[in-house]
Amino acid sequence: MTFLQELETVLKSDERFISQDGQLLKPRVRDAVNQFDTNLIRSLVASPILKRHFFKDVDGITIFDQEKFMWVVSSKEFLPDSYTSYRNKIGLSANDRDLITSSNEVTLVWPYKDCVLEGGQAKEDEKRQEIFYNETLAPDEVGRLLAPKAFCNATRYTAEGREQVTEFDEHENLLIKGNNLLALSSLLERYEGQVKCIYIDPPYNTGSDGFAYNDRFNHSTWLTFMRSRLALAKRLLSVDGVIFVQCDDNEMPYLKVLMDELFGAGNFIQIVEIRMNEGAANEAQNPFMPKNCEYGIFFARNRKLRKYRPLFLPSAEYDTAYNQIILNFDAESVPSSWEVMSLKAHMKERGIAPEERIKFVVENAYRIFQTISPKGAGRGLREAMARSAESNSWDVYRRETLDDILTYRGRMVRFYEKNIKLLNGKRVIVKEIGSLWTDIKTTGISSEGGVKLKNGKKPERLIERVLEMSSDPGDLVLDFHLGSGTTAAVAHKIGRRYIGVEQMEYIESLALSRLKNVIDGDASGISRAVQWRGGGSFVYVELAEQGEALLGALQRASTTSEVQGVLHLATQRGLLRPSVLPGELTEMDNEFVNLTLDEQKRVVAELVDKNRLYVNASDVDDEDLGLSEYDIAFTKSFYEKGE
Repeated sequence: MTFLQELETVLKSDERFISQDGQLLKPRVRDAVNQFDTNLIRSLVASPILKRHFFKDVDGITIFDQEKFMWVVSSKEFLPDSYTSYRNKIGLSANDRDLITSSNEVTLVWPYKDCVLEGGQAKEDEKRQEIFYNETLAPDEVGRLLAPKAFCNATRYTAEGREQVTEFDEHENLLIKGNNLLALSSLLERYEGQVKCIYIDPPYNTGSDGFAYNDRFNHSTWLTFMRSRLALAKRLLSVDGVIFVQCDDNEMPYLKVLMDELFGAGNFIQIVEIRMNEGAANEAQNPFMPKNCEYGIFFARNRKLRKYRPLFLPSAEYDTAYNQIILNFDAESVPSSWEVMSLKAHMKERGIAPEERIKFVVENAYRIFQTISPKGAGRGLREAMARSAESNSWDVYRRETLDDILTYRGRMVRFYEKNIKLLNGKRVIVKEIGSLWTDIKTTGISSEGGVKLKNGKKPERLIERVLEMSSDPGDLVLDFHLGSGTTAAVAHKIGRRYIGVEQMEYIESLALSRLKNVIDGDASGISRAVQWRGGGSFVYVELAEQGEALLGALQRASTTSEVQGVLHLATQRGLLRPSVLPGELTEMDNEFVNLTLDEQKRVVAELVDKNRLYVNASDVDDEDLGLSEYDIAFTKSFYEKGE
């Protein structure tokens, strides 16, 4: 029995809500709910299905979600005199239930917004008919879809080799192959509220990056795809965690508003601009104004508690002479006579020729500044410089810079304390990294990690910066669009724990291969800067498939016979949607044969129950699913709650 059928049965068991012709009376149900009718609530909580959806447990107290209940019973699918479902389908709802006109928030809406999209693509050139599951009106389907999944083929990789794993260790680094939506929902069982930093580089929806779902609402499909995943990602973040989503201008404005809604506008941190390669291909795609940047959107789970460490770069704004002025200052070497002797007299005594005096001032300005009386120090220094050299021989840039940093003692002291840092063992003048990142090289990185990704590979320095800003050694980081494995590789090298998820089939040739290289001492990327020498371990594991292979076979089918073979196998394995009767399919064989091959594929794709593509952890002991004893042991170990 479905969720809506159960609700109808429970309500019809109360004669107060039934008309003479057997129809449910919506006004009476509404009145009873508004009055918190004891009999109605008692009958609802007595049903395990309805209790799960309409009641919450808070510290042992069961609380009725009155608003959600009324939203469901007012839907078009449940009572025929409501437009609620229709407005949801065309994107008129905000915050799951409120009409836009009754909300004071800025909200991004689109068709199928309040739905879950599995997004089962596994190949770059694969297209499949996706189904949008409404979270409230199809809770049974969504519940099964997002239920924790079973794992298989768990293997630990170390420098010594690999070994089969049956016991899960939550301190292990984890690489997961499988649908990222289902992986995220499964990770919640173990890691909810534990991830300090999430970095993702999702499909940009450009039409050329492999994101090509077979749906006419491509833009809306992308938004639904992202919303489903970001909602789960938020739950995985710790209270002081942050998420960084990289994108380009195709979806950036929409993604920002979507994240405002999911994370709260008050938890927005910054949009970072990242300079990218300007090449011939870029110019060809953008003939009017070539693209030279991408964006990173930073959000916190809770901005007040966020973890953030400012980072610094050597400043190009101050030349070598000024570095020498500040960094080589030695107070003991300054003659005490400088306190009373004019600068001009001192230079004359030192035998410094007039044409060399400006150079002398530049190289010694800081120690001069320190030894002049604090009162009127800035004026005294400028006057001394003016008396000691011809103004027309001054270098304008150098003069203006000196004037800027030496105007008064207070500014000079603040400049010194804030802008001198220890970088790579040397004291240098630095500036804090802001929201414009132009210093990271995005070209010439094809060989990083020893693997190549056709599109979208990101430099290790970029990921290192994100992780260094947002986490500490030992913290857990996550990337559920892992691609070539850059995030996992960087996290491994700088001592973060990590979880990487990738559903595309190239995970084994890219991310898995790259991480094995890291363990073996990969010398590319940031390895030299962080003195990486190899070591460590990670566990590679796959979501256990049941029907996913069927859709792969369906995609490859080139004849009607092959398509029918896939349908027959799905029928044998019980993988058809519950509403489909196998006998009716046999009766319609002639009609099926008359369809085009593409139409046949679409029909079969719709007949296969998408909820059954992966094995649920609750079914792990079912012998018909073919899981090994090692797979069963690892899955059970993973979902065992820690003490």
